[in-house]
Amino acid sequence: MTGRICGTGSYVPARIVENEELANLVDTNDAWIRERTGIARRHLAEQETTSYMAAMAAKRALAQAGMLAEEVDLILVATSTPETVFPCTACEVQREIQAEHAAGFDLNAACSGFLFALQTAQAYIRAGIYRTALVIGADSMSHVVDWRDRSTCILFGDGAGAVVLRAEEGGMFVQAAHSDGRKGAVLTGYSRHRKDWDAPGREKDAYIQMDGQSVFKFAVRRVPEIVEELLQKAQTEKEEISYFFLHQANQRIIEAAAKRIGAELSRFPMNLQEYGNTSAASIPILLDEWNRKGRLQKGDKLILAGFGAGLSWAGSLLEW
Repeated sequence: MTGRICGTGSYVPARIVENEELANLVDTNDAWIRERTGIARRHLAEQETTSYMAAMAAKRALAQAGMLAEEVDLILVATSTPETVFPCTACEVQREIQAEHAAGFDLNAACSGFLFALQTAQAYIRAGIYRTALVIGADSMSHVVDWRDRSTCILFGDGAGAVVLRAEEGGMFVQAAHSDGRKGAVLTGYSRHRKDWDAPGREKDAYIQMDGQSVFKFAVRRVPEIVEELLQKAQTEKEEISYFFLHQANQRIIEAAAKRIGAELSRFPMNLQEYGNTSAASIPILLDEWNRKGRLQKGDKLILAGFGAGLSWAGSLLEW
């Protein structure tokens, strides 16, 4: 059995922060940010919580799949920014959507989280333990950035994306995942009670520290490697892949990875200009956008690949 994606959904907050607004907080401007990242704006949560965004994305995915919440057996939420340590975000989603028969738990693999969750759900389905799963990536990154740090605050946004997996005979799903804790110090998130951060409109209790050059080099090396690993496992040529959905961290990373993979940049969808880096939510938000625009056709072979703190990186090759 393989879990086939039969519905997608996403949610982003209504509040949009353009690059120029960040110039009021740090020494930057629109041209500087676009040139280095490709990002033009991001959506920031005001009243929305991580669990609320996750539940909204889940509802939209279920509606597209034509399924009721009580049909869901498993809810997995990939997040590194829950509003509570417990109950977990997945249980909050279960309550909100009334998925009374589902088990649920959270995974934290930072920006790689959605792929780790997707692979976990597939393992449950292949084992015959569950038949229907909601896999959600959701993060409120605006709550964990230091809005005085130009190197990180320009990058991140908030949002959630979800897919519904339904067990079917046959189908294709190949996966790979890796971690390297020895290099975890290049991208860290610390909790720290601070009352003096001028962040737009709210206090902060955590912050991110990142060695940008190290992360860039890591991503540009590891993404092509995991793409090649997936192709070899699937005995598939890269020319057979319709699209490569990469984590939306930085346009330069995607361009460099595409060059190393040896595939046309047009096969690498991007929406980071609109949302920034939404961490675990980035791939499912992008997948939902392309699905709803009718750009994905049944039988398309897709590679999803992500990278993030840990350090961690993961990829999946699947058939739409």
